[in-house]
Amino acid sequence: MALRLTLKATLLAAAVATASAGVQANEPIQPIEPVKNVNLALAELGKKLYFDPRLSKSGFISCNSCHNLSMGGTDNLKTSIGHGWAQGPINSPTVLNSSLNVAQFWDGRAADLKEQAGGPIENPAEMGFTHVLAVDVIRNIPGYVREFRLVFGDEEVNIDKITDAIAEFENTLVTPNSRFDQWLLGDKNAITPFEEEGYQLFKTSGCVACHNGVAAGGNSFQKMGLVEPYQTNNPAEGRAAVTGKDADRFTFKVPTLRNVELTYPYFHDGEAATLTEATDIMGRLQLGRKFTDEENAKIVAFMKTLTGDQPQFLMPILPPSVDETPKPQPFD
Repeated sequence: MALRLTLKATLLAAAVATASAGVQANEPIQPIEPVKNVNLALAELGKKLYFDPRLSKSGFISCNSCHNLSMGGTDNLKTSIGHGWAQGPINSPTVLNSSLNVAQFWDGRAADLKEQAGGPIENPAEMGFTHVLAVDVIRNIPGYVREFRLVFGDEEVNIDKITDAIAEFENTLVTPNSRFDQWLLGDKNAITPFEEEGYQLFKTSGCVACHNGVAAGGNSFQKMGLVEPYQTNNPAEGRAAVTGKDADRFTFKVPTLRNVELTYPYFHDGEAATLTEATDIMGRLQLGRKFTDEENAKIVAFMKTLTGDQPQFLMPILPPSVDETPKPQPFD
């Protein structure tokens, strides 16, 4: 299986490299390339841990609960459901293409995927566990101990290795080959004239000032509500919660627009239910522009061309617990 994955990635990368000779290099959005330089053994271990609910206190919540890979890498809820059915404080961002982000979480408090992976485990409102207890569970599952030995060269299980593995798996979750990428690479029939008009409008209206780069976002922090204030009951402060600076209030990481048709609802509070609504709000609040219904439809049509190939793999078979494995506490 590892050989097939490597071969597929190599062939796809070669195809992209060949097509790149005709890529439109002057465009503010550039094609996603297939993932490269993956430690397949580490990523396979990370895949198991990503889907394993035993990293939560309840034994019910896994990374995939809030970042569902069958649903665009998110949960399609306004805010996620945490331990004890706690209502999460913020909308769950997609894990797809998250390796392209400048930082992780809406407020950027985690520098990279490895740091991010450890956060939800010990958050009482998310997975409700502690790193110490999560490690104790994993090290008492013989199948994991054997795999840790194969991957790392020793049987020690710790949170550093757990988050390293999860991050390596998440690094593989890129979505190349969208219709827009095909257009960028020279296939002029990959998108329709209506969709291309939407892209041109997306550029001339100023949307690309924030939504640019390979991920069409994710590479900067911007204030929500530049032209007029954004009204919300959500308590999230944005970057101010990290920096302590009042000037950073309501400044959030710009979300990627890759696969955006799959990652509804929108914004940090999940209050925009549809792309049409989100486009209207962003036009007014960020650009000071009221899009007509036709203009809005064109921009939405363009954004839907950003849906790429979704991750495809066999679901992992998790190693079973044994008598000595600490038991979950779903109702404590």
